[in-house]
Amino acid sequence: MLALPPLALGALAALPLALSVLQPVAEPTAATGVKNIVLVHGAFADGSSWAKIIPLLEGKGYHVTAVQNPLTSLAEDVAATKRAIALQTGPVLLVGHSYGGVVISEAGNDAQVAGLVYVAAAAPEAGQSFADMAQAGPPPLGTHAFKPDAAGFLSLTPEGAQHDFAQDLPAAESALIYATQGPWAAAKDKISTPAWKVKPSWYIVASEDHMISPDLERTLAKRMDATTLVLKSSHVPMLSQPAKVAAFISEAAEKVAVK
Repeated sequence: MLALPPLALGALAALPLALSVLQPVAEPTAATGVKNIVLVHGAFADGSSWAKIIPLLEGKGYHVTAVQNPLTSLAEDVAATKRAIALQTGPVLLVGHSYGGVVISEAGNDAQVAGLVYVAAAAPEAGQSFADMAQAGPPPLGTHAFKPDAAGFLSLTPEGAQHDFAQDLPAAESALIYATQGPWAAAKDKISTPAWKVKPSWYIVASEDHMISPDLERTLAKRMDATTLVLKSSHVPMLSQPAKVAAFISEAAEKVAVK
């Protein structure tokens, strides 16, 4: 057996370390999944519009917060949403219904937000308001479902609540929506930079929606390249089909990538 000098033995011993240094360093991969879900209601509503969704998501182990938007201006609604985001520990999935889609499109630029879910929701372009976006699509069936008050705030009529906002809910539930609604003053407030351009997005199209045209909803979902679910629902699928909506939100929460 050939005896190697001490210097050669030292060189051989150092070889594995040298080879390990030469190996390419793997890029760190993003983890998936978030545990914090912030729900943002739309016009003519309050946080209780998520009452059927919250226990379903909490039952899956998520920490869920429903924002109470003042509906007085987009800036104030975004501020309320960002306060709710700041209270979460870790990354957030931000969910918006109806006009709440405008709010999450603006508030979703927060670094803590990992993804966005739109539920029969508005998703304006930069410099657009809810009203601007709505005019770009076919007029919805519920055009006359609301009326302004003396201060210019819009509110649902009793008929609008029952026949256009929540026509697939029992009359007692649509009456409760009418009684608890939040008058809305932010239809013409424009967003700056829509977060859906840079954040992964999911979208629920309500195919029987009278408040936002279903065709427009499909266009919005396609424009943002959103993972899309179509439900045969009124404007409030989170109330008429809560199990399906909660499952879709949970799927988004599981799949969204976080740094």
